[in-house]
Amino acid sequence: MRTLITALAFIISSLAIAQESTGSIAGKMTDADFNDEPLAFANVLIKGTTQGTTSDFDGLYEISGLEPGTYTVVFSYVGYETREVVDVVVEAGKISEVNVSMSASAEQLEEVVVTVVRRQDSQVAQLISQKKAVTVVESIGAQELGKLAVSDAAKATTKISGVTASQGSGDIFVRGLGDRYLSTTLNGLPVPSDDVERKNISLNLFPTRVIQNVSVSKTYSALNSADQASGVINVSSRELQGDNLLQVSLSSGVNTNVSQEGVFDNFRISPNINDATLGFYLRPRSIREQVISQGWNTQTLDNPVNYTASIAAGKKFFDNKLAVLVTASHGRSNGYQQGVFRQFRGNALEDTITDATNYTSEIVNSALADLTWFINDKNKLKSTTFFINKYAENVFEGGRAGNSTIFEEDDLNNDSISQFIRDQNVKRTQLLVTQLAGTHKLNDKHNLEWAVGYNLLYADEPNRIRNEVNFNPREPEDLAPGEVFDPTNPGAESIQLGFTGGFQQRKSAQQIEDIEYNGYIKDVINLIDKEETAFKIEVGAAYRNKERDFYSEFVGVEERNFNTVTASSLDDLGSIFTASNFSNGLLQLNVLGANANGDNADIYSGRLESQAAFADFNINLNNKWNFNAGFRYQRDQINVNYDVGNLALRVGESNQEYNNFYPALNIKYSLNEQQAIRFAASRTITLPEFKEIAPFEYVSPVGQVTRGNPDVEASIDFNYDLKWEWFPTPGQLISVAAFYKDIKDPINRVRDRGSAGVFSYFNTSERAEVVGLELETKLDLIKATTNEEGEATGNELSMVFNATRMWTNQDLIEQRTESGALIRSFRYKTISKTNLQGAPDYIINSSLNFNTAGVNPFGVSLTANYASDKIFALGVPTDQINRDIFYDDAIVEKGFVVLDATVTKDLGEHWQVRLTGRNLLNPDIRQTQLILRNIRDLAPLPIDQRLNAQRVEEEVTVRSYNLGRTISLGFNYNF
Repeated sequence: MRTLITALAFIISSLAIAQESTGSIAGKMTDADFNDEPLAFANVLIKGTTQGTTSDFDGLYEISGLEPGTYTVVFSYVGYETREVVDVVVEAGKISEVNVSMSASAEQLEEVVVTVVRRQDSQVAQLISQKKAVTVVESIGAQELGKLAVSDAAKATTKISGVTASQGSGDIFVRGLGDRYLSTTLNGLPVPSDDVERKNISLNLFPTRVIQNVSVSKTYSALNSADQASGVINVSSRELQGDNLLQVSLSSGVNTNVSQEGVFDNFRISPNINDATLGFYLRPRSIREQVISQGWNTQTLDNPVNYTASIAAGKKFFDNKLAVLVTASHGRSNGYQQGVFRQFRGNALEDTITDATNYTSEIVNSALADLTWFINDKNKLKSTTFFINKYAENVFEGGRAGNSTIFEEDDLNNDSISQFIRDQNVKRTQLLVTQLAGTHKLNDKHNLEWAVGYNLLYADEPNRIRNEVNFNPREPEDLAPGEVFDPTNPGAESIQLGFTGGFQQRKSAQQIEDIEYNGYIKDVINLIDKEETAFKIEVGAAYRNKERDFYSEFVGVEERNFNTVTASSLDDLGSIFTASNFSNGLLQLNVLGANANGDNADIYSGRLESQAAFADFNINLNNKWNFNAGFRYQRDQINVNYDVGNLALRVGESNQEYNNFYPALNIKYSLNEQQAIRFAASRTITLPEFKEIAPFEYVSPVGQVTRGNPDVEASIDFNYDLKWEWFPTPGQLISVAAFYKDIKDPINRVRDRGSAGVFSYFNTSERAEVVGLELETKLDLIKATTNEEGEATGNELSMVFNATRMWTNQDLIEQRTESGALIRSFRYKTISKTNLQGAPDYIINSSLNFNTAGVNPFGVSLTANYASDKIFALGVPTDQINRDIFYDDAIVEKGFVVLDATVTKDLGEHWQVRLTGRNLLNPDIRQTQLILRNIRDLAPLPIDQRLNAQRVEEEVTVRSYNLGRTISLGFNYNF
């Protein structure tokens, strides 16, 4: 099958996903004499030309391929008055929507309203684009995002079938494949990740106000980078709609977890907030200086309410040839979670926190500048500049209640001693993306398209403060006569600094700087462009150069002699770290070993260079068959040089190079105007990321450690799709799809061997498979009507329902030497196969939208998302020989439902009010693990008997919390 697909891909043509240099006129024709029923087989003609079409059974029509300009459209039908609509402006890449009501009597004809919409801006335009596409691509436009009150691009993707988000990892999963199998682009060009732990940028950094639409391409086209398996998520930035715009928006709200008593008036935040103004952080001191000069205690944030303020302004100049749009926003959100955390090792409990508490506060500033210049009818330039500044505070605490064991303090050997941990962290992200794209019609056959981009990312954790202490919780019966028990201050007079490891009291910093240049150029060659036959070729090249510098510094504080300093309270640990305690020798610094540059830090530098040449061929026959195939030759080079102190050989490098052809085949057969069948097949690659190769250890607030593995290699992916779709009307869709993915050498996140609880990345299998079915529906349950004056009246009710069922499987390999000696086994328990990490069995996304038509409309939207249980981290043996009883089972994130609601009301011509409720069900988010309870009974038995013996397992919650409900009220004012 693979050989056949590859051969076809080199012979037949492939899909062209290009920015269109022409526009369209589309709309609906209705019969005013018969309650505005659809008027079928009516004639639509561009006056003075032979270009035209007829309406279909639903009264729908579309005239595409029109050069930008102003046209007069003539509508006619036997026995009806002929209509002419003048000054219909057609813009490149846009749809001019003209809806006409026809009548036998001229007196009954109403004014025709012409609107111009960006493709995929409205749901109708988005579905028209989806209907015409050859690849399997699904989009959600800005209008629909507004109805659903979607706040950012991450939430927008979850409204698309087969897409879900993991609360545990924060990853977006498309058809069960997560971060490393996806690619993220802005206007078709790659953007960098803001996190050392991620391949893709966090999509919640893109607020809805800067989004035109979000699309997910689920099948591969040779025009895109081959570094993908589940698809490409593309965010199209906002463009100016209409001639001018001036809009101001304000909203405010609160999270119910934050508003509860004891939290709202005692919301903890780190001392880093003193070095930030409106979310812009300036670190004035080095980490060593901050050990003494900056405090260690938490502070309290007054009035932790959520708010957002934004402004958007735009105008067209020079006879509408230059469109300028500028947006800016500032907002803050706060959260609070409390739950449990447990960590097992070899089925034995290592760490437990019964009061794991998180305070989060995030400030986001964003700005977008979009300039579109129609130089003339043959040349167009578009410039996009996007800037984000994100300031995120996180204060984690565990053990305050006095019954937690967080880390090993074996030397104490005292069961009455408990542990307390506090991690205060601020993360700053600054991202600048600037792009310039051009479209040039050279002649009737050649269109030249190009785009270049420059990305600058600076993401750092400038001052992370960590304390780990032992204390003896005092119970009420331990108090002296007359002393009042304070439950918020246990352990007074008995606090001891943790002493295992030398870095349990520390301040640390890490930073990432990414600089990237990227671009492409292609020639779109229209060899044949007739009514029933079309043949188009696209040839071009693409380039990407991404460089990263990573720096991490730890400065620990330890006592010269155990238990010589103490604090009066867990909330006054800062009283320990004073200049006098350092000067009198009670405390001393502990730093990392010096690297090759002489700095006491861990560093690595990474470079990714990708060069590609591609050719796509597109053949359309009789408006029935569309064959697209293409190939892409892509050369990827990855170089990582590291100097990391947690390795026996501190200095090293990993160099990888991949040179491959990546074919793509997409076939579409149109059964009629409304139905089509699609087939797609492709070969792609999943490159390892810098984070997966560089062996730097990142410690989470709860103590979990993630480390890269220089031996990880790329995965090769084979992708197959079959889809049937039916568009009953332009705004409705019913589709069923089946997909299959065969992944060679998949990469998974698993626990590394050894005594420490370290997660890392490995090629754990030779092969993984994903089989899935998708159902997607967008239905109009109730439609508004038109009165005699041509005004819309009544109510509208629409429903979106997407469901995905997946079956995943991967083998677990054993690595052996040439002589057969076991190096490492990924098999554990009694299994040699398991599901794919991050892939749930079921994904369901649904929304119900109600709107009133006419003046001052009222709307209600209810959306729900569900993903069933999925593996957060694969299981792994802790004892290679006795791996049937000494292992860590897979950590599973349990399924839950997210329910959001929005109510909107227009108040006059300018005002709109919006009430939003998110996460209304506030479900518990849980991760669980199966624990073998009868190890003592099984251990004495021979291995062959153990495998057949009865096993007693218990499902234990290893992490739990809830996010709280967020209620907000907002106002929009349009000038």
